[in-house]
Amino acid sequence: MADFTHCPVLLEECIQALNIRAEGIYLDGTLGRAGHSREIASRLTTGRLVCVDRDEAALAAAEERLAPWQDRVTLVHSNFCELETILRELDLPAVDGMLFDLGVSSPQLDDPSRGFSYLADAPLDMRMDRGDALTARTVVNEWPQEELRRIFSLYGEERYAGLIAAAIARRRADKPVETTLELAELIRSAMPAKARKEKQHPAKRCFQAIRIAVNDELSAVDKMIHGAVPRLRPGGRLAVISFHSLEDRIVKNGMAEFSRGCTCPPDFPVCVCGKKPKLRLVSRKPIMACGEELAHNPRARSAKLRVAEKL
Repeated sequence: MADFTHCPVLLEECIQALNIRAEGIYLDGTLGRAGHSREIASRLTTGRLVCVDRDEAALAAAEERLAPWQDRVTLVHSNFCELETILRELDLPAVDGMLFDLGVSSPQLDDPSRGFSYLADAPLDMRMDRGDALTARTVVNEWPQEELRRIFSLYGEERYAGLIAAAIARRRADKPVETTLELAELIRSAMPAKARKEKQHPAKRCFQAIRIAVNDELSAVDKMIHGAVPRLRPGGRLAVISFHSLEDRIVKNGMAEFSRGCTCPPDFPVCVCGKKPKLRLVSRKPIMACGEELAHNPRARSAKLRVAEKL
């Protein structure tokens, strides 16, 4: 049971944010190692927790990790952006709270065979759901050079996106890029010498970009926000942890959109749109990890928690 030493990011902040009621219905849309789910489930009596993950390995491991609360937990293999379908099939018209811990999960990073890491050699994969067709190998070897440059720049905010995409295109014209370390070295060698000396690993941004593209992560986050709000009960809380600026921007803008009321031009004498706010922002600024958590859980350094309440 050593896995239970795993430290869920912003755990106490998430539990406080959800304002859990013992008889309430909650959804953890990114089960992962079940760290957040264990804390939610332990606070329920007659309530229910729906745990969603697109990775079947996470669901299989959760059978044991959530065993003490199995009478109040439902495991679902799906993408969190399919909230409407998930809740409809469970005959749950609305819930009291939803939590989403975005990005790649610790088990996926810790398993070199999944192909997420630029530090261990493995086939290029990066699928969160191994049932999906698109892999990192396909992206790297078959997507047009310009599309690679675009995702490296947009999803990875990589300054040398053009140089790296060109290097990959030259290499794959000779033979396909097959493994993670092969790709990491190709990325590193395409960069100027000064960039290779930076503290951050040279391949980090491009690996992030490929992973986002393979799993269609950003559109899933946008769809999730717009699907979650209508399915929260009044007073229900939506809590979302993001780890990079692209995700956080989508979450921030989505919550802001639902928290705005009238959208009529300022010079209109009366409101004609009739739009009412659907959310109240619990905190205007994102909640960040404290120094104590950062000391024992460095992964929390870039985490931002945003919380909103259904009106």
